[in-house]
Amino acid sequence: LWLAELAEPYYVFTEAGFDVTIASVEGGSIPIDAGSMAEGFFTEDSKKFMVDAAAYGKLSHSVKLSDLKVEDFAALFVAGGHGMCVDGAKMKDIIEGFYASGKPLCADCHGPYALISCTKPNGEPLVKGLEVTGFTNIEEEQAGAKEWIEGNCLYIETEFKKQGANFVNGAPWTSKVAVAGNLITAQNPQSAKDAALKVAEMVKQ
Repeated sequence: LWLAELAEPYYVFTEAGFDVTIASVEGGSIPIDAGSMAEGFFTEDSKKFMVDAAAYGKLSHSVKLSDLKVEDFAALFVAGGHGMCVDGAKMKDIIEGFYASGKPLCADCHGPYALISCTKPNGEPLVKGLEVTGFTNIEEEQAGAKEWIEGNCLYIETEFKKQGANFVNGAPWTSKVAVAGNLITAQNPQSAKDAALKVAEMVKQ
């Protein structure tokens, strides 16, 4: 988990009056990428989250994703971190359910990795024909993750383009959010808050 991609949306949502459930594929404690607490990346909301007993308690005792029902929630926000490259495919059912429901479905940075294995109700790749974004190939290279990606998983940008998506992006490490119906995708950690604000706006409509 890249901490800011959870912490910043968490406070957007709680300040909007939403009840937030933190879930993960396995349930229980969610490991945090130490890099997200390094100087320059440990944002104010991240620092606040780590000393917030209620928030940290939810992170330490996350709900198992398979126990969630789409009908019980107003929206789904998928935070990033390279762990998504391992867990993303295991989120297929809940993501397809949210997309088909028409409720806001948002994925930030490496969160969109979970969309690669997903399909629309008609069987097409979920992102086909949609304007989407995610952590870009150049950002993977600049983050020093190129070798790991090529040895263990896939590039989000490359796969989305293969699936027929209209992949859009901003400059590296700047906020970029794409909206395609009820699907919201965001490029990187810098996009987390803007993406969450868009989700909150859509929930309140």
